[in-house]
Amino acid sequence: MEIFNYSDLSKVDIQKLVQRNVDPANEIRALVEDVIENVKQHGDSALLDYATKFDKVELEKLFLNKEELTKIASAVLPEQQEALQIAYANIYKFHKAQLKPEDKVETMPGVTCWRELRAIEKVGLYIPGGTAVLPSTFLMLGIPARIAGCDEIVVCSPPQKNGKVNAFIAYVALMLNIDKVYLVGGSQAVAAMAYGTETITKVDKIFGPGNQFVTKAKTIIQSTTTTAIDMPAGPSEVLVIADRTAKPAYVAADLLAQAEHGIDSQSVLVCTSESIAQATLAEVDKQLAVLPRAEIARQALDNSYIIITNNLDEAMDFSNHYAPEHLILATDSWQKITGSIKNAGSVFLGNLTPESAGDYASGTNHTLPTSSYARAYSGVSVDSFVKKITFQHLTAEGIENIGPSVEILADMEGLHAHRNAVSVRMAKPQN
Repeated sequence: MEIFNYSDLSKVDIQKLVQRNVDPANEIRALVEDVIENVKQHGDSALLDYATKFDKVELEKLFLNKEELTKIASAVLPEQQEALQIAYANIYKFHKAQLKPEDKVETMPGVTCWRELRAIEKVGLYIPGGTAVLPSTFLMLGIPARIAGCDEIVVCSPPQKNGKVNAFIAYVALMLNIDKVYLVGGSQAVAAMAYGTETITKVDKIFGPGNQFVTKAKTIIQSTTTTAIDMPAGPSEVLVIADRTAKPAYVAADLLAQAEHGIDSQSVLVCTSESIAQATLAEVDKQLAVLPRAEIARQALDNSYIIITNNLDEAMDFSNHYAPEHLILATDSWQKITGSIKNAGSVFLGNLTPESAGDYASGTNHTLPTSSYARAYSGVSVDSFVKKITFQHLTAEGIENIGPSVEILADMEGLHAHRNAVSVRMAKPQN
């Protein structure tokens, strides 16, 4: 991990450091556009071909039904079931609290306005399954979808080498009462849910993280179809702010936990002294040596770096420029700086709060904006699966009170039919 001194960095230097997962030559876009067009034109046939090409498996059909999922899920051990159930309960409890009716507001006598929630009817969940299978993502997406009351939940996840899904994915599908899991991965899964195929239903909104190809596919379909997306959620990232109260072993563990996601992940340490940086690097080397996914983590660390600042305020300033998916405040003074956070997907406070807790079981959602999109996007929540429809009702008193102002405003804009829609209601009845 390369080390930089914050005081030596220009605005241009900082901009270069915070930029990630770019596609300057549009190579990824070109490949993804080809995949999308092929799926759009050839449907299931294209998906079966891509399973052979990308997943290296010959599929007889594109989905597993509930009976097949039940059989696969039987391999999950009791202690694994218990861990998944604890995670389910915590995630459900946190997200259920988000589903609250809003108050009606009388903006003036006789004029009442309010909003009501309506679930998005058809949603698509993409569950990654490349170098790591992620049943936790299935919980993070499926639970708020169920709480919201979506009519149809389409689930796509890449097939394993045996042409099935992982037993943990199957078990979560049963927990969520999902009838089918489609054996489709990558940008082709996004295309299938955006356009629909002979087997897969076209959905209204697609959710889920993925690699750069999945993320690019989501951004393309959002601008070219009637299907929406949750957010750009690409290769994962963490930024750790650490001061002298941090524990280097903990910080190193957090950096490595992020790095093992994939070679395009990024782990950034922003610390207040050279000694913290060196102590953490020593711990990284020690812990990396025994990781089963050491080679993946090592390549991700080559894409990572350390920033040394003079104080926590400078550290937070850099963090806000970076806008991390995950922000860890590895300091006993975290309460003094949380108010300065402007851009972050999810925040982990203090030395005893690892990102892993939020990734799996604390209750918060781990599907979060990456690549600086935390500047404008929130993570997935129940709100992501609903629409908020506004309502208004006017009584006779209300039209009398608000009518004159609407007439004047309509005149100001030269929209006389708008004025008349009010005027006819205010006119005295003709005998």
